[in-house]
Formats: sequence, structure tokens, C-alpha cells
Amino acid sequence: MKVLGIETSCDDTGIAIYDVSKGLLINELHSQKKIHANYGGIIPELASREHTRKIIFLLDKIFKKKNIMKEIDLIAYTAGPGLVGSLLVGATFACSLGFSLNIPVLPVNHMEAHLLSPMLEYKSIEFPFIALLVSGKHTQIIAAYKLGKYEILGNSLDDAAGEAFDKTSKMLGLKYPNGRELSNLAAKGIKNYFYFPRPMIHHSSLNFSFSGLKTFTSKVINNNILNIQQKANIARAFEDAVIDVLLIKTKKALYKKGWKRLVIAGGVSANSLLRKKSKDMMKKFFNGKVFYPQLKFCTDNGAMIAYLGSLRYKEASIISPLEILVKPKWPIDNLSHT
Repeated sequence: MKVLGIETSCDDTGIAIYDVSKGLLINELHSQKKIHANYGGIIPELASREHTRKIIFLLDKIFKKKNIMKEIDLIAYTAGPGLVGSLLVGATFACSLGFSLNIPVLPVNHMEAHLLSPMLEYKSIEFPFIALLVSGKHTQIIAAYKLGKYEILGNSLDDAAGEAFDKTSKMLGLKYPNGRELSNLAAKGIKNYFYFPRPMIHHSSLNFSFSGLKTFTSKVINNNILNIQQKANIARAFEDAVIDVLLIKTKKALYKKGWKRLVIAGGVSANSLLRKKSKDMMKKFFNGKVFYPQLKFCTDNGAMIAYLGSLRYKEASIISPLEILVKPKWPIDNLSHT
């Protein structure tokens, strides 16, 4: 079976084809980062327009490389969560194509696709496991019991970790998108030159809050002369604080469930410090393993949508191509309609 995956949840247009027996055949992605950089953040209207401009171009590019349009058995598309305008572009396109080719269409959850994206490389990951989904819009700790059955153990109460990275980077004068730039700058910082608070690490819940840390960082920036080294020191202190909070909460979740497998996914999962510290944590405290997506699959992409479609096909309810379904707020612990 070959699955066409379509991803348009935010500002990346992704189209991919996944073959159940051969794996990922092709993966195309158009990033809008340069467009939104001029505004310092994502403009929803511009995002949906750019998806409309590029989605047919990408599909045409795929079918010119691989003449397999008639071999597609299923179309999976991101139905949510995400920006409603962007989601509608992908959903409308997927359903129209499904109707014209007379093949089934499957709406899938964007966060579930991220959660399972490491399986594109590591087919041996077994349920159950704890997942840390960390991106620009979400910071969640999830208990993954089996395919389609997830429990949210912790959630971000305000800014997601990736959002806090972006806003702090902006305060330091870095260009958007700037989470990676902040990490590169932090690598030049002096460890413990500043010490930033670790919000909610002693709280009984597994929830996160990074807005206070962002405010604290702002005060440190305003109270210091910002030469290059001082910016690096602040970036280092901020990154250390965020990573520590993420892993302290994740460790609590692992102890709570008694599990030894951890999956970290989402845009921030590309962070090298997070990868190193989580690997050390799993080895030291749990004698367990941690899995991440390949770097190219950390951010939004069509490959993870196509792969999830291949997994969910047998047990999900396929919708009619004439039914266009989007759910801008679609929690991963409520996938009942599929």
C-alpha cells in the first residue's frame, strides 16, 4: 500500500509518499520561514495563501519524479490541530484529489504524527512509552499505551517551550525563526554565569509554565550591557533552565508509570543539549532508551503524516472525499472520530 501524506497545519507545506513495504519513497517540503521572518512571527493569512500557491507545485514535482499517481491507495492529511486556514487548504486539496482518483481519504492528528515520527527510522519502538512533545505550539508529556490511545500527563499552561525560545531569541536580537540560533549562541556561553529559575519543578502536577522564565530573562537582558559574550551567557542560562524543566518533569512521568522507553518529538527535539541530557538521564536513572526523529523530521513534514496514515488505515474510519474535516483544536487524547 502506498500512502500520500499532506501536511499544512502551520507554515510548512509537506507532501510525501510512504510505501508500507519499501518505506518512505519521497518527501518534499516547502518552508515559509523567509516570508514570515519579515514580521517576526507567523501571519495566518499569508500562511494559508502560500500553501495554496505551493501545494500543487509540490505534488506535480513528486509525480514527475515518481510516475505513481495511479498507485496511490490512500491519502492522509493533517486535520488538526493547527491554523484553520492552513488546515483547510490541505483538507480541501486532499479530499478533491481523493474524489478525482476515487481513493479513500483519512484525516489524522498532527500531534500523533509527531509522536510516532521516530518510528520512520526505529520500527522497533514498542508501546507503552512516555513521550515528550515539544514544539513552538505544544509542550506535552504523554503516556502512549498503544496506537491511538494516549493520556496527557502534563501540558503547557502558557508559552510552549519552542515559543519561549523564539521570544527570548527575539529579545536578544536574533532573526526569526531563531530557536536554533539561540542554541548556537548558547553553546558559546559560560556555564552558570547566570542562573535562571526552573518554573514549577516542585509542583505536584506535570504541567509546564515558561512565561515567568521569559519575563525573568527580559529583566536580565535589560539590566546588563549586551555585548556578544553576555548575550551568549544569557542564552546559555535560558536554554539550561528550559531543558532542565523539561527533563525533570519527564523523569517524574517515567517514575510514575514505571516505564523505560522515552520518545522526544517536535521541533525542539532537534536541540542537541536536550538530546544529550535525555540520553544521559535514561541511561543513569532507568537503564532505558530514548528515541528521537531524524533532524529532517523534527519540524512539520509530510512523511510523518503519510506514515501515520499507513498505521491508522486498518482501524480508522475512512471519511468520504466529499467530507472536508478540520479540527484546529484537536487533542491527542480524543481521537474518537477516527
